[in-house]
Amino acid sequence: MTNPVKVPDGAGLQTIGENALHGVVLMSERPRIVVTRRLPAAVEHRLAELFDAELNRDDEPRSSGELRDAVRSADGMLVTVTDGMDADVLAAGPRRVGIVANFGVGYNHIDIAAAGVNDIVVTNTPGVLTDDTADLAILLMLMVARRAGEGERHVRSGTWTGWRPTQMMGTQVSGATLGIIGMGRIGRAVARRAQDGFGMRVVFHQPNPPELGGLDATPCASLDELLSVSDVVSIHCPATPQTRGMIDARRLALMRPGAILVNTARGDVVDEVALAAALRAGQIAGAGLDVYANEPSVHPQLLDLENVVLLPHLGSATTQTRIAMGMRAIDNLVAFFAGKEPPDRVA
Repeated sequence: MTNPVKVPDGAGLQTIGENALHGVVLMSERPRIVVTRRLPAAVEHRLAELFDAELNRDDEPRSSGELRDAVRSADGMLVTVTDGMDADVLAAGPRRVGIVANFGVGYNHIDIAAAGVNDIVVTNTPGVLTDDTADLAILLMLMVARRAGEGERHVRSGTWTGWRPTQMMGTQVSGATLGIIGMGRIGRAVARRAQDGFGMRVVFHQPNPPELGGLDATPCASLDELLSVSDVVSIHCPATPQTRGMIDARRLALMRPGAILVNTARGDVVDEVALAAALRAGQIAGAGLDVYANEPSVHPQLLDLENVVLLPHLGSATTQTRIAMGMRAIDNLVAFFAGKEPPDRVA
């Protein structure tokens, strides 16, 4: 760990106006923290109490050059999934930054190996966004199964002519088989909701199965097996070199014709071109996506399809959870600058 900087007691805001990056608020005589995106007001207020906090008032994503400048000039950074903290950024010298606190659980946008080489601590915010992300996975499952997105567009377009017995018939989820890829905190939370709420049978695939905590879930020996037996497949694994493009054309072909794919994890786990082709051909019934390989861009072939629900990365987007995520990131920063081990250190 790099030499910690003591966090003084007290507060005292000083507004200095615009700078070359964006509108900022700075404080004096505290560890300097660059915050890359606009955060909930309660989180920004707490950051301003504790640190010389440069806040991103305009909420524009930082460029690679701005991120490199922050590595050179700040004691710590609070970053988000929109910030590409690659080896080039993290090696910017002369380096000053000692900690990169990630606002979120997934940290595949941070080059962990480069952070280690440059003696930079990396933390994340596990646990606090589990329930919200699990809720959203269930929401997507229901929206696709009951064709809710398609139906809502039908009403808004003014083309709905009234109820009829065969209109937009969907798929019943009660009693269906849910296959979970990645049985971590979020995967287990989705399984509980599926079992308690809909009586679904749960199967899962994970190389090193965790303690299930009383869940009635059956492990599958392989991902291929899970795909072949599931009515709904929900992805909850991290993005790694091993999982990138994991759901490809071959694996989509293993799924049942009436199956649904849900992804609230990371977009690059799914081959979007192959998914669009499978949806267009009716190879699977539908998909619900909250994440994309090249956010904020969504593959145009997906945009043209009715049998896919597309959300703008809303997994943790409740006021309560986003505040909790920010406070968890602050806890990691405070621990680091007090010379303690950050509670959520990942590198």
